[in-house]
Amino acid sequence: MSAESLHASATESLTEWKPATGPDHSLREAFLAFLGSAPRGCLRENVAGHITASAIVLSHDRRDILLTLHPRVGRWIQLGGHCEPGDETVRDAALREAVEESGIPDLLITPGLLGAQAHPITCSLGVPTRHLDLLFEVIAPPGAVPVRSAESTDLRWWPLAGLPPGTDVLIPVRGQK
Repeated sequence: MSAESLHASATESLTEWKPATGPDHSLREAFLAFLGSAPRGCLRENVAGHITASAIVLSHDRRDILLTLHPRVGRWIQLGGHCEPGDETVRDAALREAVEESGIPDLLITPGLLGAQAHPITCSLGVPTRHLDLLFEVIAPPGAVPVRSAESTDLRWWPLAGLPPGTDVLIPVRGQK
């Protein structure tokens, strides 16, 4: 991994993303401006905030989404996290996080950025920061059974039409952002 390759991949993903709404367009421009001022902005060492890699893990038929009850956040959220050594791109980081946190092998990540979100959080740095999430769509194989990791209080499939209360997970379906 290099800060440069992660930065380049985040910039490329955001540049190629064509958001359908005004707020998403503004978010994209804000993320690009952040990256323009933060060459190491994809690394957790960037205390002011950093790009993180999130995976919207969908069932093979795209009817259900896999969410984790995050112990630090205290609510149901998508899988994902920090870019790590060995991640060449932010997309690679999203897929790695999805496999690690779901315990599901053979996940398939689809091309292109699905969306973006910004969250204030106190993460592993121990101080308030911002996670600037780049979200990628990941599809589970038929019959996939998730296995909870130490990073989760609970892990389960939820129907897209019945998400748990308090979640702000972005669940765009390709073509309906």
